[in-house]
Amino acid sequence: MAAMARHRFSSDEERGLWARVEALWRLAAAQDRAGVVAALHPDFSGWVTGQPEPHDRAAAIASVGPSCPRVLSYELRPLGIAIFDGKVGVAHYTYVAEVESGVNGARTVSGRWSEVYLRQEEQWAMISVSGGPDGQR
Repeated sequence: MAAMARHRFSSDEERGLWARVEALWRLAAAQDRAGVVAALHPDFSGWVTGQPEPHDRAAAIASVGPSCPRVLSYELRPLGIAIFDGKVGVAHYTYVAEVESGVNGARTVSGRWSEVYLRQEEQWAMISVSGGPDGQR
């Protein structure tokens, strides 16, 4: 299958959803727990590639805590965005990130995510995610 070209946003609605994706990455990189809590739907469920089963909201929040490796830098590449009835949004993208690795070290990780959002009170709340680092099954 051929790779999708970088997504060109066709509407303000798509740009708004992509802005939410970028905002969540900023929150995660800053390890802003309160911001992540506010961004996730209470019934959130996700599945990270390579993990034996889906995870819940508490696990997603814990993944940006101070005991987790920090994201030092990252680049996101949108591949597809779809909005359904103005209420549900799906964002597919790839990422490359430099993350802490051991004492004074860093490693580069690349992967892909598919994220699902529900619009609530004019905000996009993440309801699900699937994907993760490349090379895992």
